[in-house]
Amino acid sequence: MKSTVEQLSPTRVKINVEVPFDELKPNFDRAYRKIAQQVRIPGFRPGKAPARVLESRIGRAPVLDEVVNEAIPAKYLEAVRSGEVRTLGQPDFEVTKLEDREVLEFSAEVDVRPEITVPDLSDISVSVEDVELTDAEVDEQLDELRARFGTLTGVERPAENGDFVSIDLAATVDGEEVPDAATSGLSYEIGSGQLVDGIDEAIIGATEGETKTFTTRLVAGDHAGKDADVSVTVNSIKQRELPEADDEFAQLASEFDTIDELKADLRERIGRMKRMQQGVEARDKVLDELLERTEVPIPEKVLESEIENRKHDAIHPFDHDEDAFKASLEAEGGNAEEWETEVRTEAEKSVRTQLLLDTIADEKDVSVNDSELTERIIYQAQRFGVSPDEYVQRAQQSGQLGAIFADVRRGKALATIVRGATVTDASGTAVDLDELFGKEDEADEQAPAESVENDTATDSGETGETQVTDEAAASANK
Repeated sequence: MKSTVEQLSPTRVKINVEVPFDELKPNFDRAYRKIAQQVRIPGFRPGKAPARVLESRIGRAPVLDEVVNEAIPAKYLEAVRSGEVRTLGQPDFEVTKLEDREVLEFSAEVDVRPEITVPDLSDISVSVEDVELTDAEVDEQLDELRARFGTLTGVERPAENGDFVSIDLAATVDGEEVPDAATSGLSYEIGSGQLVDGIDEAIIGATEGETKTFTTRLVAGDHAGKDADVSVTVNSIKQRELPEADDEFAQLASEFDTIDELKADLRERIGRMKRMQQGVEARDKVLDELLERTEVPIPEKVLESEIENRKHDAIHPFDHDEDAFKASLEAEGGNAEEWETEVRTEAEKSVRTQLLLDTIADEKDVSVNDSELTERIIYQAQRFGVSPDEYVQRAQQSGQLGAIFADVRRGKALATIVRGATVTDASGTAVDLDELFGKEDEADEQAPAESVENDTATDSGETGETQVTDEAAASANK
């Protein structure tokens, strides 16, 4: 087999492959066996008819079609490996020459990882917000904890914000009832924002047994995007009574003996969370600086695929009803045109981010060990509400395991850049990012997951498809 690579653009190549027919003998043998199982020829058992008999009965063309369809993808991957082409996405094949018993020639146009020149990054400097912690924030967290142990008590007064009510709902559009919007005995916390717009304003001030009406725009269902007249009847009103914030509550709700100890723990937890947020802010700003300094050509088909994936994910909750999705956008003050522009902008940044971090990971010889990959799998499994084993099985079936590996590797590559950057807060104090990324010497001591790295690489051509997600950089917070 002979192959050549023709550079069409910084992000696309044409691979020309020439295969002599003597290399296709195994393909012909498999084709004859497959066709023999499908064709019934008198005098021969299924699968036992010899090649010459099959060709005399069905002709040579079906055999050639079977051979070509099987051989092209395999020979393409062989050419990719031999030429060390870093492909992205699926190729466009074209048979350029087919001379029976002589030669098969075909071409494959495919996107590739562009050559990226990474500039000097040693002087990157970013500033992040100060970590500020107030007593009010601690009290808010304490109140949320008290709310978990609160009790609901009926009241004889008009409904107020924060009350819990039992309500009946009914809606009409142009005088026609909307069955999907009707319900009874629904429990709702006023002010939670969990129901349609306008319901809180209607309920507040209502008394038990009173019915109020209001108009709202529906964002789902057969009447999505239309104004509906909604009636809400208040069946009961209850207020939540919180336990006293004292030592007894601290012993009930935590492992601490006093309320002061509980508050101190809450303060430490909030402070730790804010330091993590500070680290995430530093990471994002460093990434923006990286992208600003580096020219990253974007493979067009990879970009188109990323845009389509994002659109699919956005419309999926609406049962892929584009009209319902557009109505939801309008209800939130947006429109489809602005959303399309935003999706393209985010997709472009995501693709550029992945390509750049892949290049940095290669230059810095970043590896991923078993524990890091396992940590990401557990995190993703929890996010989707499945067991880690089930998540791995799904990832293997859909060919996404390589994407998980690559995502972790990119996160580590970004972490190395952030560690080398100068990060200060608004007050000019240096920020310690070890809490977010861990200590660099500890990360260096971990061994690479060779078996995973050798089997999966999203830009290797063995997968035939790259995964472009907005988590390319977000993996750094793991």
